Amino acid sequence: MGSLSSSVDIAIIGAGAAGLGAAHALEGSGLSFLVLEGRDRVGGRGHTVQAAPDVLFDAGCGWLHSADRNSFVPIAEQLGFEIDRTLPPWRERGHEKVFPQAERLEFFRAIDEFYDRIEEAAKSGHDSSASLYLEPGNRWNPMIDAISTYVNGCELDDVSILDMEAYEDSYANWRVRRGYGALIAAYGAALPVVFNCAVTSIDHSGKRLRIETKLGSLAADRVIITVPTNLIAQEAIRFFPALPAKVQAAAGLPLGLDNKVMLGLSNPGDLPEDGNLRGASIRTAKGTFHLRPFGRPCVEGFFGGSFARQLEDAGIGALAAEAIDEIAEMLGNDFRRKLTPLAESRWGHDAFARGSYSHALPGHAGKRAVLAAPIDDRLFFAGEATSPSFFSTAHGARDSGERAAMEALASVPVTNGRVG
Repeated sequence: MGSLSSSVDIAIIGAGAAGLGAAHALEGSGLSFLVLEGRDRVGGRGHTVQAAPDVLFDAGCGWLHSADRNSFVPIAEQLGFEIDRTLPPWRERGHEKVFPQAERLEFFRAIDEFYDRIEEAAKSGHDSSASLYLEPGNRWNPMIDAISTYVNGCELDDVSILDMEAYEDSYANWRVRRGYGALIAAYGAALPVVFNCAVTSIDHSGKRLRIETKLGSLAADRVIITVPTNLIAQEAIRFFPALPAKVQAAAGLPLGLDNKVMLGLSNPGDLPEDGNLRGASIRTAKGTFHLRPFGRPCVEGFFGGSFARQLEDAGIGALAAEAIDEIAEMLGNDFRRKLTPLAESRWGHDAFARGSYSHALPGHAGKRAVLAAPIDDRLFFAGEATSPSFFSTAHGARDSGERAAMEALASVPVTNGRVG
């Protein structure tokens, strides 16, 4: 843990994956740097909780997406974190009695055809809402929309097809047995971070930048801003002079909402390990459930989009109550007594996130590049929303922080063979 200095060469705002990636990239540069974090921990939207003695809960990111290209994989190996390569419980591993294979195949055909229509439409370069490519009257449309709430954090009406097509997915999805959030915390453990140090404003009108925080002010030559788009769009950090193009870009890349709930399972043998539970549904407002992840005695529920926001706004415990209701509806009322609420996430009410991860609104896919662009070789921007192809992921955030740090270093004059 660091202390607030009066002056540094480079200040990094935010100790999530992006901020930590930037800080690691600055090590050995010869420049002084400090990470300013509003929370009392590192990790940002990556956070592992010990929900029970035998249950870990990744309240935020939990999957190493595009794992064969994910920069956190070698970091995990270097730090001694075991990686689990078990097949994800998303497509082929549904509960046969609840979602029979014949219906699953019909649904997969419908959603694959939906994605094919979007891919073809995106070739024109004209952006539009993804919902326009649902087949009128298809019985699976509500369920396809539900998948969007899990993937994008919002319904298809608010999703840009060009942004969807820009995302790169190798379809390799692995997990960290000790928790993705725990891995990110270990990655940031030795860095100079000042906690409970929320930044309120950045004055870039003078020769040096003036950064105001809850713990006081400091001067810096350069700053790397890694906070989520909702904070920039809502001007939780004020810039002087104002940066309307950045605010507008962030507003076009809002954070959708996904929340998870962990339930303890008293009779683990009643459910398969690493299975999936989701019924064929005509409702978008439904959860999906990961049964006994890592073989542990628990069920992890996942809710997205406007339904997740409705449940979060209803108060603590609403996600667990809904999850238990849905599981009992599918597997029978006897399961009510077998399930116990352990933990839940509430990212919409998290003051330093205000959502889960970014999506581009229709017509705003190009705003990721606008948000990422430096200003005057002094203000640099990172975060998952600035990643051109790995947005909404922790590794996309980490990589963007490294990119922003390299941009900052490239802007520093070299004197007598030394930076600075």
